[in-house]
Amino acid sequence: MTCLAKAFALRQKRTPAVVGKRRRKCIVASALVPLALFGWTVPSDAGITAIQINSRAPAFNGAAFGSVGAYENLVGVAYGEVDPDDPLNAIITDIALAPRNARGMVEYSMDFSIFKPADPSKGNHTLLYDVVNRGRMLLPGLNIGVTADKPAGDGYLENAGYTLVFSGWEGDISSGLRINLPVATNKDGSPITGQVRGEYILTAPTSTQDLSAAPTYEAVSTDNTGLTMTQRVHQHDAKEVIPNSDWAFADCTTKPFPGEPSTTKVCLKNGFDTNHIYELVYTAKNPTVAGIGFAATRDFISFLRNGNGALTGHGNGVGNGDGRGRCQNRGQGAAHNGCAQPLPVPVDQNPLGNSIQNAMIYGSSQSGRWIRTFIQLGFNQDESLHQVVEGAMPHIASNRGAFDVRFAQPTRLSGTQHTEAQYPGAESPQTWEVSDDPLSGVNASQLDRCRSTRSCPKIIATVTDTEYWQSLMALNTTDALGTRDLPIPGNVRIFQLSSSQHGSGNPLASPTAPPVVPANCQLARNPNPYIPYQRALLADLHDWVVAGVAPPASLYSTIADGTLVPVETMHFPYAGGAVNFTLESVANRKFYLDRGAQFDVQDITGVMAEPPIARSAYALLLPQFDADGNDIGGLRGVEIQVPVGTYMGWNPRKAGFSEGDSCDLTGGYIPFFRTKAEREAANDPRLSLAERYPTHDDYVAKVTAAANALVAKRLMLPQDAQLAISLAQSAAVP
Repeated sequence: MTCLAKAFALRQKRTPAVVGKRRRKCIVASALVPLALFGWTVPSDAGITAIQINSRAPAFNGAAFGSVGAYENLVGVAYGEVDPDDPLNAIITDIALAPRNARGMVEYSMDFSIFKPADPSKGNHTLLYDVVNRGRMLLPGLNIGVTADKPAGDGYLENAGYTLVFSGWEGDISSGLRINLPVATNKDGSPITGQVRGEYILTAPTSTQDLSAAPTYEAVSTDNTGLTMTQRVHQHDAKEVIPNSDWAFADCTTKPFPGEPSTTKVCLKNGFDTNHIYELVYTAKNPTVAGIGFAATRDFISFLRNGNGALTGHGNGVGNGDGRGRCQNRGQGAAHNGCAQPLPVPVDQNPLGNSIQNAMIYGSSQSGRWIRTFIQLGFNQDESLHQVVEGAMPHIASNRGAFDVRFAQPTRLSGTQHTEAQYPGAESPQTWEVSDDPLSGVNASQLDRCRSTRSCPKIIATVTDTEYWQSLMALNTTDALGTRDLPIPGNVRIFQLSSSQHGSGNPLASPTAPPVVPANCQLARNPNPYIPYQRALLADLHDWVVAGVAPPASLYSTIADGTLVPVETMHFPYAGGAVNFTLESVANRKFYLDRGAQFDVQDITGVMAEPPIARSAYALLLPQFDADGNDIGGLRGVEIQVPVGTYMGWNPRKAGFSEGDSCDLTGGYIPFFRTKAEREAANDPRLSLAERYPTHDDYVAKVTAAANALVAKRLMLPQDAQLAISLAQSAAVP
């Protein structure tokens, strides 16, 4: 009997008596057969129930990578179920109100893409999962020099032999990899309604906005009676009420105000401008069960590496708190050192077969915050009680996120000084070790759950200067009142990528390339590239997970060494023409926000009251800078050890864009003047290029020494050091 025939037969024989028994899964692996023919799932326990592969083709234009050889790309849809009665899933907000199938399970489906060595035996046997950011794959950005003609760039990830896995976790996004999520309803089947807050900040004027960030939750009515829309120029200004006659639930893009009535859009009579923060709280309906994205990712990784927890590959079992597996599986059918015998899943039912020995997870910004939330909520243990990933690299993510609340809006930021400052994500605990927060009453760490189940991964967290200025990074490593440094657990490393901004500069750009000034910022964009240091740290994480080789010690600013200081004590050397701002005006200060009795502060779950009420303020500590304005502490890359300017994680907004507030996640750059005469004419106390580097050879020699020292410390790869040296050789310095 064919796989399809078996599936059809099983589908017809579903009975409650067989619920809970392990059944076989089928994978449809054909790009030639119409997809509608295979629009089915096979009954199974909770977890991945079916894999539909829509295409299978050579990847990266057929390029070969060193000893690993060619890659292939598999694209398709994974179908799964979540058991709402499993205690591991109880943390999912509204899971009890999600629709259930005949077996009492909650169903979902999600897009996926896999890049794997064509010959799995030539890979490094490590699954590297990229938590997509708003549906976009960001991990390939670690390959330097990606172009349309060379889609893998220098092939760093592929030459290393990783199996790269991507899948959707966020629903209702318009492009990229997404997940289909169920809608929660009241127990009587009626729609759930609740308060949703929309915040609108624009880079260009417009007449109409979506009511909320993705997903857009529909208003219960187009009547705005009793509702209030406000505007303000600066984050902490008093909110000005906009008359209800001047705004409407409508679309005014093709029809003048009051426009075409709409329950998903809001229209302003005179249009939304770029100089205000607009805010609306309205009553919405039909929340999706957003937290299922955590369970779906957990189950997909578990399936790919060990068949929904059956441990058919070489993966570890439950961890011991430092990321090492307690149950080491040495192959199908092998003894498990006291662990249960595995339940084999045939290789032809898993697109990766039994090639995976370890798994690591990577996420950047939104998806880095997602990883921290994933770990904190206990999702690094699957329903068979096995560890899901042994290594994690949350990047530019000093907070968690509101990914598991009713009416979740995953696309929103966790808050900068100017934008989304009141949206959740920075709640305590922000620390990896247990800490006490007297303002919120939370005494906990982000590793409490995985410690209790011995499933904590090894973690290398990387942050930029922006995370300190905009995302409260100091509260990851200090007490809530900013009086002392806190210990960091042995399974965690933290690296502050000194004087860099939230998004990396181009590693291939000349250090003296002409600066680019964003439309809404006063200063040029920070061009400092941190990708070379990320690449080295990813290699360190892999060595730590696979071979137990400890990575370099953490590098970040601290109170003890004077590199982390109160903002009030800081004096910036040279503003480079920026006006009407202060360091305090561009820095984001955290407040304890009261979100009501139905919101769980510690887990960032439940139902939020909108708008929140600000209570007490936390300490605001920031990285101290040197005489040039560059960070003293952290991982000081070549660009900071041998600078050609000042690189900041902050940038003030310009006139017409709430002048003086922060330019959100965009950092600033102020190049050095070329000569002493030029800088003295501008009253710039920073030394000029000519004063720093008497000759071009002197500059190149200093870059070479800095790069080689970083390689020796395992903080830079040899090929990236050579790239930095070659760029220095061609740079116009002095």
